[in-house]
Amino acid sequence: MTKQAYVALVTCFNEDETINYKATRAQVRRQVEAGNNIMCAGTNGDFSALTFEEKVRLTEEVVDEVGGRVRVIVNAGMPATFETLKLAREFDRIGVDGIAVITPFFIACTQDGLIRHFSTVADAVKTPVYLYDIPARTQNHIEPETARTLAGHGNIAGIKDSGGAKETLDAYLQVAKEVDGFEVYSGPDHLVLWALEHGAAGCISGLGNAMPHVLAGILKAFNAGDIAEAERQQATFAAFRTDLYALGFAPAMVKRALFLQDASVGASRQPALLPNKEQDGQIAEILRRYHLG
Repeated sequence: MTKQAYVALVTCFNEDETINYKATRAQVRRQVEAGNNIMCAGTNGDFSALTFEEKVRLTEEVVDEVGGRVRVIVNAGMPATFETLKLAREFDRIGVDGIAVITPFFIACTQDGLIRHFSTVADAVKTPVYLYDIPARTQNHIEPETARTLAGHGNIAGIKDSGGAKETLDAYLQVAKEVDGFEVYSGPDHLVLWALEHGAAGCISGLGNAMPHVLAGILKAFNAGDIAEAERQQATFAAFRTDLYALGFAPAMVKRALFLQDASVGASRQPALLPNKEQDGQIAEILRRYHLG
């Protein structure tokens, strides 16, 4: 099976923080040309700061710009099952390739509650549903046994693991070995190649916004059986990640790095600490070091 790379696409904003759909389309084209699939309205896309209506239009714009050239997954996850269902039905209507559902945030969930939440969404749509585990952000973790239970649902196709621990990723990969058709996608950028070598269907990367060709290069080399080249590309990707993420909150650093390459992407709506001139200088130096400036 050919492994797939997705980029967790940034959402571009104007100076007044309205969505810049034209610039977002340009970022879609950039990723498609590099050979990457698209995930929109995810963590790197400021999903928690987007309105319901914006998420729907954003997905329509992305799907239209892609034009069937690559696959599109969109995140519908919200704290309440009610709104998650409403979004998932809209994305089902639009015609995406997959609907990711991040674990509910703010609300502490039991594993039984997570099973009910994900199953209810998967029951309501025809589009394949992908679980999305990122406990550092949501405080809710999909235990491997819960993933195994949900993998038996006819419309739950896989999981995106953004926990960052090899042990959890390995446990999800074991579920994929036991349940035919259940796919695991790795989120942590330093584990892309490791995950591929251990059976992952691919990766969903935030860092790929700033380094799309290197991300695509890892997958291209791996799919071609050129492990030495895949290792070389992964080493570059991991080193860039280490340098950039040392400066602050990862999605904010990715967005700022991309902004310094192309100001049309705008800032972020998130109330995170905005980079200052000193930090911008550090990011610019990192970009030059990796020939991205």
